[in-house]
Amino acid sequence: MRGFLGKFKYHGLFIKMFIVTLVSVVSVALLTSIVTIQMSERLFMNTFSITNSKIISQIQTNFESFNYSVVTASNNVLQNGAIKGFLTKPDMDSLSSMYSYYSASQQMKRIQSIVAAYPVTMTISGINRKSHSTDSSYWPNSLDKLRNSMLTVNTLVNPKKLIYQLDNQYVAGSSDEDPAIVASRALMERTSGNQYGILYFAIRESDFKRFYSSFTSKGNDVVILDRSGIVVSSNRHELIGNKERDLLGYAKEMEEQQLSFKDVSVRGRSSLVLSNYLPVYDFYLVNLIDKQEVLSEMVDFKTVALICAAIVLVALFIVFLISRRLTQSLTMLAKQMSGITENNFDNYITVTGSYEIKELGNAYNYMLDELNDYIKKLIETQKNQRNAELSALQMQINPHFLYNTLASVKILVQQGNKEKAAATINALISLLQNTVSNISETISVAQELVNLKNYVFINHVRYGEQILVNYFVSDDCYGYHIPKLIIQPFIENAFFHAFQDRNEGHIYVLISREDDALVCEVVDNGVGMSGYDHENPDHASISTSHFFSGIGIRNVHDRITLLYGEAFGVEIVSDVGDGTRVKIKLPLMKT
Repeated sequence: MRGFLGKFKYHGLFIKMFIVTLVSVVSVALLTSIVTIQMSERLFMNTFSITNSKIISQIQTNFESFNYSVVTASNNVLQNGAIKGFLTKPDMDSLSSMYSYYSASQQMKRIQSIVAAYPVTMTISGINRKSHSTDSSYWPNSLDKLRNSMLTVNTLVNPKKLIYQLDNQYVAGSSDEDPAIVASRALMERTSGNQYGILYFAIRESDFKRFYSSFTSKGNDVVILDRSGIVVSSNRHELIGNKERDLLGYAKEMEEQQLSFKDVSVRGRSSLVLSNYLPVYDFYLVNLIDKQEVLSEMVDFKTVALICAAIVLVALFIVFLISRRLTQSLTMLAKQMSGITENNFDNYITVTGSYEIKELGNAYNYMLDELNDYIKKLIETQKNQRNAELSALQMQINPHFLYNTLASVKILVQQGNKEKAAATINALISLLQNTVSNISETISVAQELVNLKNYVFINHVRYGEQILVNYFVSDDCYGYHIPKLIIQPFIENAFFHAFQDRNEGHIYVLISREDDALVCEVVDNGVGMSGYDHENPDHASISTSHFFSGIGIRNVHDRITLLYGEAFGVEIVSDVGDGTRVKIKLPLMKT
């Protein structure tokens, strides 16, 4: 035993190579066998598809013969004066009614002989609510139900066509009823085009399937689909009335691409689909071939599958034993490195294994060091950039606002109204402190209200109190924080542009919660705006205004979306004469 182990130790590489070679040979042999079987199957299916294509052509011929008889009979009805009179003339007396009915029934019997080769019943219904059927027991359907059915509705939608439909009064899959395929056509005046009745040809599905039932077998099914995918007829009765979207898709694809057959999966089974479009019926004739059922006698797939599975399992076991030690360190390294895809940039790994693995691990750890340094610098740079942008915005105070405010204070002092002058100066100082001195990105709603009231107070001093401002703030919103210089530009715009043609007005500031967002609204009853473009807010008539803060509407909107994402921003609704509503949507922030 020890000697054997010694040999294994010194000849391990040879044994491993022998095993790998053995597995490779077995795999190649197995693959060759599978390919050969598949080629045999493909050859068989191609031959089978050619044979079934001829069968489909024969079935199509049967359908066309039936349709020819129906078309001929319908044209005879359309040209028959006795039938037209029966369906259009009102009842005058019992004798004339009986004569009219007798004449129409005799003509219907004569025309019925045209389709006598098929078990078809003919039914007519007129605008005078009269009707007649050549065999009411064959197709039981009351006149009221027939008039209100989708059969009639669809016929009237296409009055010039002979259309085929499945009588949908029967439940799909029911074995108690035998559905009917109905061909219907509107009866119309040749000259005026006025409709005076409808003609129905009904054939039971069990009789309709005789056109193709002799060509079906186990695993070789025929399915007739209408334009919407409803199964109109099939040798598999349980499918009738069901909607087969997959089969309809295959049939349309084959029609568009001119394919002779298509290899698909239907209900989890590998199948071959052949299809022909029947234009006169507006149906798709689909031949569905179950490959497993048809090929079961050619190849014992179960035995082949078991053999292949056994070979694969043995090969996998051998490969696992051989390669486990060789790949263990690399597998561990890959698992640790995969954590970086979850933004885990501190996922440093322990370096073990062969020389190559150690070098790879060291390079990975060095890359993480460099990446973390870069991210820290990037975050710091972006933070400094935001602060610099805010500081620059705060410095963009319109000097005319300062000049006019100080001039107003001077006038108040000259008038001896020192208290109001002092209040104006205090309001200006507070406003400047919170817009220029304070470089914080956000302030509380309560502080923003103080700034707004100071700004409004200064404007009232300068221009009078004809424009009133009211504030409505929910009690739970005072503590939330909002970006600075967000609401004030819209207050200023309302002051100087909303009431150009009016001596007085109202501005409302509303702040409340809406789901997980803080909503700030500025509403005025001014003149409104025309030509407002929601995609380009600064292109509206207010774009020419000079705001106190120098921030345009687009600037405010872009600033919000940059900070908090596309879910937040500014929405404006305005129309001439109806005022303006500005809605600012922000996230809920406490600090």
